[in-house]
Amino acid sequence: MFSPREVPRAAIEFAILTAGTAPSGAHLQPWHFVAISNPETKARIRERAEAEEKEFYERKITPEWRAALEPLGTDFVKAHITEAPWVIVVFRRDYDVLADGSRRKNYYMTESVGIAVGFMIQALHRAGLATLTHTPAPMTFLRELCGRPANEKPFVLLPVGYPSDDCVVPDLQRKSLREISDFD
Repeated sequence: MFSPREVPRAAIEFAILTAGTAPSGAHLQPWHFVAISNPETKARIRERAEAEEKEFYERKITPEWRAALEPLGTDFVKAHITEAPWVIVVFRRDYDVLADGSRRKNYYMTESVGIAVGFMIQALHRAGLATLTHTPAPMTFLRELCGRPANEKPFVLLPVGYPSDDCVVPDLQRKSLREISDFD
């Protein structure tokens, strides 16, 4: 639940720059961030994401997965994509195309991009912004809509904005330190 309050581009730039400081395999930085504030582009992304999500919720989801999602109240309607002032689409770059046309493989792409996204989310939260990780499956339509090359794969879509005044956050319990760790 996002507020329509404008988010300064500088806040988005800072979050992307912060994400860009993440460690990466062989320091090849296998990520690309597309920040979108254009309402028409966000509407096209929402339309395609909802189509993929509707297929998932109506035909692909297992009963066990549906039960796990039930407390969150999620469904295929993704209003947050158009309500948030910004959407950041994060891409994983599997290889780089060099000036001579040859390819250079990137290493630990998934791990590296995951760490960068964690840095980005933390930077957004520290700026007082809210975000929500969204991974419609499949996400290949995002490459087309964002005009990205074949060597990049969509990793996550992050709607970004200030939370609305009437925002409702599910009362979710986190696992305790004892449940998530061991100390020697």
